[in-house]
Amino acid sequence: MIEIPESLTLAQQLNETVEGREIVQAEAEHTKHSFAWYYGEPSAYAGIMEGQRIGGSTGLGSMVEIELSGHSLLLGDGTNIRYFPPGKKLPDRYQLRITLEDGSSLICTVQMYGTMFLVEPASFDNPYYLAAKSKPLPGTEAFDYEYFCSLREGLSGKTSVKEFLATHQRIPGLGNGVLQDILLEAALHPKQKISLLTEDQWKRTYEAVLSVLTQMMGAGGRDTEKTLFGEAGGYVTRLSKKTVGKPCPYCGSEIKKMSYLGGTVYFCPFCQAL
Repeated sequence: MIEIPESLTLAQQLNETVEGREIVQAEAEHTKHSFAWYYGEPSAYAGIMEGQRIGGSTGLGSMVEIELSGHSLLLGDGTNIRYFPPGKKLPDRYQLRITLEDGSSLICTVQMYGTMFLVEPASFDNPYYLAAKSKPLPGTEAFDYEYFCSLREGLSGKTSVKEFLATHQRIPGLGNGVLQDILLEAALHPKQKISLLTEDQWKRTYEAVLSVLTQMMGAGGRDTEKTLFGEAGGYVTRLSKKTVGKPCPYCGSEIKKMSYLGGTVYFCPFCQAL
């Protein structure tokens, strides 16, 4: 799934690889998928996209925005995008293919669910898109400690740190995936109530958000996700389905997993004792 590190990595790789190239052919819904979503009719994509040049790409939380002339292609968190150089065999099944002037292709596929919205950004009022465009990203000057603390205003004392960090688009693109290592570094259990956090714990959580995301982005994303070229990201996740049952990197305790708030969370029962 695309989260902050992957959206920024994919956008950078798109800018370095295909920016400025002309689209000579586009095909949406080559393979039908019940949970692949388009904006408008997929059959209209070719008429809009062909002849346009790819502009700049931007990571927006859990989305990647690829600018065209007057339109943007928005790829959501469940969509995989891959670059295929000229002559490389393409997959048989895909949801969107963009063929460029040099014979290379961008292929978008969906496994569980995903979006490929071709929109006019000036009039597109999707709340997730607007939130990602307007809210500051961790690591920017605007995302300071004061701003981070303001996100807890009005929340119930029963709100957990997982719910605080990874729901309701408080921090667009910070989802259940990157959350795991953030909470490990902050030494907080996912179910810990925010009303019980000390000021030192709040500061440690803020610093963990910045530190972990910086590491993930600097390494080209997580090793559980793929880059534009189909390679695993360089950040080795400490807590994920790959590490459950293995020793905690800090204390050696066995990493556990449980279901919580609609997803699976991984944690160290010693470092993140509730």
